[in-house]
Amino acid sequence: MTKVLIVEDQALVRGAISALLQLEEGLEVVDQAEDGVQALAMIEEKQPDLVLSDIEMPNMTGLELAEKIRQDYPHVKTAIMTTFSRAGYIRRAIEAGVGGFILKEAPSDSLLTAIKQIMQGKTVIDPELALSALGDNDPLSDKERKALRLAGEGMKTIDIAAKLFLSEGTVRNYLSEAIAKLNASNRIDAARIAKQKGWL
Repeated sequence: MTKVLIVEDQALVRGAISALLQLEEGLEVVDQAEDGVQALAMIEEKQPDLVLSDIEMPNMTGLELAEKIRQDYPHVKTAIMTTFSRAGYIRRAIEAGVGGFILKEAPSDSLLTAIKQIMQGKTVIDPELALSALGDNDPLSDKERKALRLAGEGMKTIDIAAKLFLSEGTVRNYLSEAIAKLNASNRIDAARIAKQKGWL
């Protein structure tokens, strides 16, 4: 029996995926989480074999969650579900040791097949997506990425500093570095470019 934890911020999507997996013999949905922070809190108690996660979620993204799982729970496999086939996402997912990258518009059979293959230790990423990921390097550091994501949500420097436990000067430095690296005109433009590339 493969125990699965589903992480998705949209309740209807989360419920539909859970219902689909529960119908499959050999799969058990042990719980559902609405973001990465909630999922991390559940892993110790629920002991899933696989965490099936969306990418774009509040508080902690699916990629950040995958990185934390690889670090803290290396025996737990991860798979990413998304509507976005952005090269930056795929590259970061591969680097985070994700077992599979599944597009939400794919047929349900391919999700179930992917889960089985991931549990056998295979990596399931569409070859075309994997190739596109190799040609696009993310220039941002982890701290620049976090500051830029919050700036893109409209947060002021003082609020970003408080949220990331940094000084305002440090946040300004991270943002100006990110703007320079992306050849952007300002922080909002930089966030837009990085989001389009799948780097946020």
